[in-house]
Amino acid sequence: MNMGNRRILITGVGRGLGLAMTEKFIELGHTVVGCSRQKPHVEALNKRFGPPHRFEAVDVADDAAVGRWAKAIRADGGPPDLLLNNAAVVNRNAPLCDVPPDEFSRVIDVNIKGTYHVIRHFLPAMLAGGKGVIVNFSSGWGRSTSPEVAPYCATKYAVEGLTLALAQELPAGMCAVPLNPGIINTDMLRSCFGADAGSYPTPEQWAQKAVPFLLALGPKDNGKSLTAPE
Repeated sequence: MNMGNRRILITGVGRGLGLAMTEKFIELGHTVVGCSRQKPHVEALNKRFGPPHRFEAVDVADDAAVGRWAKAIRADGGPPDLLLNNAAVVNRNAPLCDVPPDEFSRVIDVNIKGTYHVIRHFLPAMLAGGKGVIVNFSSGWGRSTSPEVAPYCATKYAVEGLTLALAQELPAGMCAVPLNPGIINTDMLRSCFGADAGSYPTPEQWAQKAVPFLLALGPKDNGKSLTAPE
């Protein structure tokens, strides 16, 4: 894949891995377009980086909103070369039977439906160009399980299956992979691990190795379940 200026789309750019990736990709000279549910995060990113980078307030669980965002992005520079479905939420630690229905639905809506919505609205233009890499963020909990995070585990197992099936549908020259990013000290990890999360790398430390790894992905990797370098 061309390692020159790449157009990179990232969901969930407001904080955590999304923000760290955004900063590192831009540092390396690439163009980032991204979304976050939080309007203040988006405003801060647009003020900090400016054009050609572009950030918008979009909830990936809202198919119509994703569709409007995709139309605007396609009209302003075309489809992404690298699409990173990073946005995700986790349930509060609880036995499955104690997870409230609205909380369960929100995890499903963001982690599974959100990934689908973004693919649905951006992939056709990528297919028309005959190139592009899609990385759907999975988890260690998409390949193993722990108690009290069953809804999250279910969604990440789903991301694995969805991505591997998608990879079989893509033409030669394109790539889709599920990626386990590893264990990183994010707000999400702290909600599960508490103070123990502090013993793991920060998003910024993680991005130093993960971003070059992501940039190197290409057709040779299509359909592989990958794990980011430690």
